[in-house]
Amino acid sequence: MNPTLARALTWLVALVVGAVYGTAGTIAHSYRLGPLPVGLALAVVGIAAMLVAMRALTADRWTALCGGAGALAATVVFSGPGPGGSVIVPAGDLDQLAGVSLGLVWGIAVVAVATLVVAWPDLAAVRRRPDN
Repeated sequence: MNPTLARALTWLVALVVGAVYGTAGTIAHSYRLGPLPVGLALAVVGIAAMLVAMRALTADRWTALCGGAGALAATVVFSGPGPGGSVIVPAGDLDQLAGVSLGLVWGIAVVAVATLVVAWPDLAAVRRRPDN
């Protein structure tokens, strides 16, 4: 298989997998166990694990970036009102913890985790470099 085609297909798969994780996180982020936002914590951990796995398994920043873009796209699409008027990410007092909207925290967390994983330096390249 052509390496360019394989790389493009990898990015496409990462985009789709990111969208699936983003959809699951967007739906689950509002789950609480008493006052604790368990759904938000699990959603952030899930997105972080997915992006770290993509970066580690492919050794490619672009793959992790595509996964993060898919997750962010799903979060944005499912954050608005649906065709019937239903809302998955409610605004206002319904989705707040200590005055902060969990939906807003989820949206920022997706971007922050993706940025951190993509920007993390390649430590393997540092180890391979001979000392002068």
